Amino acid sequence: MRPFCKIDHVDKVFTRGSTSTRVLKDITFEVTKGEYVSLIGHSGCGKSTLLNIVAGLTNATTGGVLIDGVEVNEPGPDRAVVFQNHSLLPWLTVYENVRLAVDKVFGKGKSRAERDEWTLHNLELVQMTHARDKRPSEVSGGMKQRVGIARALAMEPKVLLLDEPFGALDALTRARLQDTVMALHQKLGNTVMMITHDVDEAVLLSDRIIMMTNGPDAEIGEILTMPMARPRKRLELVSDAAFLACRQRVLEFLYERHRFVEAAA
Repeated sequence: MRPFCKIDHVDKVFTRGSTSTRVLKDITFEVTKGEYVSLIGHSGCGKSTLLNIVAGLTNATTGGVLIDGVEVNEPGPDRAVVFQNHSLLPWLTVYENVRLAVDKVFGKGKSRAERDEWTLHNLELVQMTHARDKRPSEVSGGMKQRVGIARALAMEPKVLLLDEPFGALDALTRARLQDTVMALHQKLGNTVMMITHDVDEAVLLSDRIIMMTNGPDAEIGEILTMPMARPRKRLELVSDAAFLACRQRVLEFLYERHRFVEAAA
């Protein structure tokens, strides 16, 4: 049985003038359909570069990525990205921002009425139908991210790519959006790859956490599987032994990496 998403011996080298820097070294792992995987590591370890390679926004120097058996060479609607910056078009309404993606992907496959219904359905998934006629400047940061998530889901991507989607939000809004994403993943069974610096977020949301060593020449240092059953409830996990053990292991790994940086300084 072939893996749904395969990152296969990926290296990435950036060259500026006569200087070349290998950011990623021999990155190999697989993601099964419906799995939620997080990438975590210190700044500069190439997490966003790897996500951009999966998204088709940049090419690997060697190795490659397969999604459902098809090689990734360019951006495509089978991979939707939600960035830390919501990236909404400010002159369009909430509805129009999502509808733009729906029209692009389903312009030939769905009727106008079906596209309208599908747009509203995805806004409803993130509880944003009440703000459908507002522009981005008229809604909060958390609401903007909800719209960004709705736009991504509306494309029906095979893989949803999240690049620190909650990083710019306050703690309470962040927690609410984490719960929203967790509920959506439970309901839709979509395949998710997320970058985060937040250990609790990674442990709460993920099926597996891929921990990266420091860059340059960043590699996979360890892959940790979350044993907690789904659905997960945030308050119950606070005292859950498995949750606490996973949290401790990720913190230990990151602390060990930090000590390496200090030793090299």
